[in-house]
Amino acid sequence: MEILHANSDNFEQLINDDLVLVDFFATWCGPCKMLSPVLEEISQERSSVKIVKVDIDNESDLARRFGVMSVPTMILFKQGQEVSKQVGYMPKELLTRWIESNK
Repeated sequence: MEILHANSDNFEQLINDDLVLVDFFATWCGPCKMLSPVLEEISQERSSVKIVKVDIDNESDLARRFGVMSVPTMILFKQGQEVSKQVGYMPKELLTRWIESNK
């Protein structure tokens, strides 16, 4: 499944699904750059989770709304409701385990 990019106009629509991982990132962030290919792999391997990216520099209101203080911050949503949050880079195996534990 392709990774989607959210903004304040389409965010609510994008997170209103069974399981959605939202990656709050910044283009200047080293750990965010390391996380990007991991999320890309997961998006190709798992159709059970939708991955949405939010650039905090372009969407500061969304970042503020969800209490994003550092990047990367990943939030899992189910049917539009926040169920879990992780801050910082996670290797693929830990990230996959986190997603599975919140299905």
